[in-house]
Amino acid sequence: MVDRQHTEPRDVVVVTGAGGMGASIARRLGSGRTVILADASERQLDVTVGALTAEGYAVRGVVTDVSDRASVEKLAATAAGEGRVAAVVHTAGLSPATASAAAIIDVNMTGTAHVIDVFETVATRGTSLVCISSMAGHYAQIGREDEFALATTPTDRLTGLGVIAAIGDDATSAYCVTKRSNHLRVQAAALAWNRLGARVNTVSPGVISTAMAKAESETASGAHMMKMLEDCGAGRTGTPGEIADAVAFLTGPGSLYITGTDLLVDGGQAAWIRCHRTA
Repeated sequence: MVDRQHTEPRDVVVVTGAGGMGASIARRLGSGRTVILADASERQLDVTVGALTAEGYAVRGVVTDVSDRASVEKLAATAAGEGRVAAVVHTAGLSPATASAAAIIDVNMTGTAHVIDVFETVATRGTSLVCISSMAGHYAQIGREDEFALATTPTDRLTGLGVIAAIGDDATSAYCVTKRSNHLRVQAAALAWNRLGARVNTVSPGVISTAMAKAESETASGAHMMKMLEDCGAGRTGTPGEIADAVAFLTGPGSLYITGTDLLVDGGQAAWIRCHRTA
C-alpha cells in the first residue's frame, strides 16, 4: 500500500515577516505543512527558521523585500514550487517608531499591493490570503475619490497619487494612510480572487505585545496609547497568539464565505473611539 503522505507534496503556508507575530502565525498554521517564511532581515529569518525547525516544523526561509516586486515574485515561485499554496499571511510592515514615512509607504502600501498582485498568480481554489493591517487604518481621514484611487490604481503608480504626496515626512500619517490602503486593496482584489475560488482579507490588530509595539510604546505617544487601552475597558495589550487565532479562522474552513473584508482584533478600542471618546 502506498503511503500517500510521503509521496505527495504538503500544502504550503507562506508567512512574510519573521518577528513575533509572524512566528506565532507560522506555528499556528504550520503543522503538517511546508512553511515558507520570508523577511527582509536574513539574521531575523535565520533565528526564526532555526527555532521553528527545532520544534519540528518543515520550514524554509526566503530573504524577501516586499517593496521590490521581483523579490515577491521569487518568493511566490518558491512557494508554488513546494506544493499547493493553501495560505499566505502577510505580516511584514513598519511603524512610525521604527521607520521614515517614505519607508512606511514603500513597505506597508507598495509591499502589500505586491503581495496581493503576485500571489494572485499562484493562488488556486481554496487559497486564502490574509494581510495584517492595523486599527490605525480605520482612523485615516481620506476622501472618497482618494480611497477609490488607493483601491484601484496600478501598483507601480500608487506612490504618485496626491493623497500619498500629501503625507510628506509625517510617519504617523503615512502609517494610517498605508494601513487604510491595505483594507482598500483587499476589497478591490476580492473579485479576481473569487474568480479563482480563492479569498483575500485583512486583519487589523490593536496594540499587540510585539517588539514593534514595544518600540512604539516608548515614543511620545506611547503613554497615550496605553491609556486608551485602559479607557476602552480592554485593560491589556493583545497577544500574537490572538492574532494567530484570527488568521487561522480566516484561512480555515469556517470562513469560506468571508472575503474582501477586515477583521478588527483590538479589544474594542476602535469602537470606544467612535462612540465614547470625548476628546
